Amino acid sequence: MKPKILLVNPPIYDFAAYDFWLKPYGMLRVAGKLNPFSDLYLFDFLDRRNPDFAAGASLKEDKWGRGQFPSRRIEKPAPLKDIPRYYNRFGINQDSFLKFLDKHGPFHFALIQTSLTYWYPGVQEVIQTLRKHTPHTQIILGGFYAACCQQHAQTLGADLVISNNNLDQLWQILGFPPPEEYHPPYWQGYPQPEKGIMTLTEGCPFQCSYCYQPLTGKPFRPRPLRDCIADYEHLARLGVKNIAFYDDALLVRPEETLLPFLDYGISRPYGIAFHTPNALHARLLTPQIAEKMARAGFQTFYLGFESSSDAFQKETGGKVLSADLAEAVRALTRAGIRTSQITAYILLGHPKGDLQQVEQSMHFVHSLGIRIMLADFSPIPGTPDGELCRQYTDLSEPLNHNKTAFPIRLLGKEKVNYFKELCRQMNSRLPDKPI
Repeated sequence: MKPKILLVNPPIYDFAAYDFWLKPYGMLRVAGKLNPFSDLYLFDFLDRRNPDFAAGASLKEDKWGRGQFPSRRIEKPAPLKDIPRYYNRFGINQDSFLKFLDKHGPFHFALIQTSLTYWYPGVQEVIQTLRKHTPHTQIILGGFYAACCQQHAQTLGADLVISNNNLDQLWQILGFPPPEEYHPPYWQGYPQPEKGIMTLTEGCPFQCSYCYQPLTGKPFRPRPLRDCIADYEHLARLGVKNIAFYDDALLVRPEETLLPFLDYGISRPYGIAFHTPNALHARLLTPQIAEKMARAGFQTFYLGFESSSDAFQKETGGKVLSADLAEAVRALTRAGIRTSQITAYILLGHPKGDLQQVEQSMHFVHSLGIRIMLADFSPIPGTPDGELCRQYTDLSEPLNHNKTAFPIRLLGKEKVNYFKELCRQMNSRLPDKPI
């Protein structure tokens, strides 16, 4: 008899949350491997196509599938009492989950996706619900929080916490070996999957001092082209209209997978819009790549910039300098991309903010005619820059990694509000409005 396995993407507990092509991609990839050997049941608290998602509310969604989550204001947890912002629970209500459990349960196993470390209260809610309503289910946590804060994650009551994405533990507890052949992610778990996630690469060769990726020890490699094409065709068959690339280094070694994948996409125009929310390395965005990305259907381009300060760039990994960003923008616009389709990320609340020169960096990005997105800094334990933040907050409590909380604690509410308003004003003055 096949085991019954529940897949859960938890609700979010935070000051703010927005559906920026959020999907539990890691769990869906694992579920794809489980699919031939298991009976799978997916409940995603953040699924915009679930009939219970809005529950009568009118929630906005843009043409690319991004939008608001249903939310309910709740009491702030004790570690965040000092933050002058409202705290909320985002996602489908718990009653819908209970009805799902009554209809489809009990389950042999439950796999729970974890993401941001400070979103663990949503994971905790799911575990507590499962323990009460399907007590014999073995609960397994995987994902970023489980790997980055394993000791803390083990206090939530799961039966297994996957360490550093070591799936050998998972196969052992499930009792069958992993399949050797390719299986696509389990997108068919969604009745109407209008947006999907892809990666063409794994890992990242860069050593940015604020990023967790170097701590994983996972080497960079492009994925096999045939697997990437199979992922793409699978999503196209399901009717997906938007695909976001979750790669940390999409443009590295492009001749191995990216360029031939773009050629394939150009030859098969399914009308799918591609997006790059994880940030492209501007230094690697050549005119050839820009032209092919435009022809293949990329509609939004997010460029990692962080700062116009050369000194800051050199101290944090030297990913991209101002001249690199300007050249990337020129390559994109020459390829026919509108400036309204291009956004540059700038870190806000980094512990080396004086060296970073946030306001000067914002003015430089604005001078290029593209949009600014302030990326609030979240201190990640173990990273060089995260460790600098211990003088400001207790990193042993993952709630203190919160990206809304830390910039306020470092800079103060007034200064954070000043930068946010300056960003809004600069973007509003751009002649080419976002599409």
